[in-house]
Amino acid sequence: MTPFRTFLAVAGVAVGSVVGISLAWTAIGGGAMPIHGVVALSLGVAGTIALAWVLMALAFKSDRDGWDDRADRTGSADVEASDKS
Repeated sequence: MTPFRTFLAVAGVAVGSVVGISLAWTAIGGGAMPIHGVVALSLGVAGTIALAWVLMALAFKSDRDGWDDRADRTGSADVEASDKS
């Protein structure tokens, strides 16, 4: 999947989330959402998706580069007694 298609998919999820939350807000009797509320909701959804995307990318990069294997595990319960010397 190309980066542009990935971006379009993420943007579609964000737009769908904002529309869905706005409709749910109106359905429970919250009244019409003002433009400031829609902008704040849009920025919150976009920020949450961006943060999740970046953190997952860092987790995958850390795993691929082997940083998880190099962690100091001294004092850990799953380390054998022979490894503690």
